[in-house]
Amino acid sequence: MTIAHVLAARNQSAVLTAAADMTVHQVATILAEHRIGAVPVMEGERIAGIFSERDVLYCLAKGGASALDRPVCEVMTSPAITVSPETTILEALSLMTRRRIRHLPVTTADAMIGLVSIGDLVKHRIDSIEREAEAMRSYIQAV
Repeated sequence: MTIAHVLAARNQSAVLTAAADMTVHQVATILAEHRIGAVPVMEGERIAGIFSERDVLYCLAKGGASALDRPVCEVMTSPAITVSPETTILEALSLMTRRRIRHLPVTTADAMIGLVSIGDLVKHRIDSIEREAEAMRSYIQAV
């Protein structure tokens, strides 16, 4: 199974993004209002980086409350680690584990087409394993 399968099954609306010149406070507000863990930071149509809940914590720990007024482009994780729609779910999970990240923008030819979280991938993997187990049970009962 690939990332394309995850995106197709999810019926995802447009991915929320942040502009590189927005403040940390503005982007943290987007994360809180939409109850999401990260947003890609865009410079025009290009992904400049990704800003996550962890970036908020690191920023506040280093700079105190005044860090909320900094441009998000100064504190985001850059460059963003991305995957293609052809990337397998297991490859993406392995990448997330190795890099200790929880969100991956999905890109084709430098255009972002989606965003997947570790929760999306784990859910898809569990659903797949449950379907396989049910197929095996049905096969065994039929024999």
